[in-house]
Amino acid sequence: MAILRFRIYWEDDDSVYRDIAIKHTQTFFDLHLAILKSFEFDSMHKATFYRSNDNWQRGREISLEKYDKPYKVEPMIMAEVVIGSEITNPNQKFIYEYDFNKYWHFMVELINVDKAENSKLDYPSCIRTEGIAPSQYGTKGLVDSRLAEMEEKYDLKPDALTDGFSEQDEDGDSVEADGEEESSGEEANDGY
Repeated sequence: MAILRFRIYWEDDDSVYRDIAIKHTQTFFDLHLAILKSFEFDSMHKATFYRSNDNWQRGREISLEKYDKPYKVEPMIMAEVVIGSEITNPNQKFIYEYDFNKYWHFMVELINVDKAENSKLDYPSCIRTEGIAPSQYGTKGLVDSRLAEMEEKYDLKPDALTDGFSEQDEDGDSVEADGEEESSGEEANDGY
């Protein structure tokens, strides 16, 4: 049985990708779920694959379901299309779109074909991860709940930053908020 290894690049940053190994007898629906899992996305939105050429031009659509939109040619349905039936060259490419409101685009490229299965893997399987995946709904990666805790601990609110960091400069002299020095203690005590 052939094992196909696809590299799935995030369109906005090709240094962020996942390698997924999948049996040639599995469907595009299986690949769809594996992509979502590898990028930590939920499966609540519309999705579709497009056949593609080396220039990443869109060809025939392989859709999760038939959507209410105009089609030039009726789409194939992911759950009914075996991946091996759509592989026509050793560098086969597909475009994967997810969530038609946010339009997540991923470039899917066949990078290897193995003849033997790895008995330790449950296919489809993400076998390589590079880069921090984009966040489906907001911040992710290094910016998460720890940032909120740090903002709270150090009072990093926008209004706190406009007041400056200190009432005094390095020499101990008072400093106004706009950075001008106030008069020193000797000058301020002239007539008092």
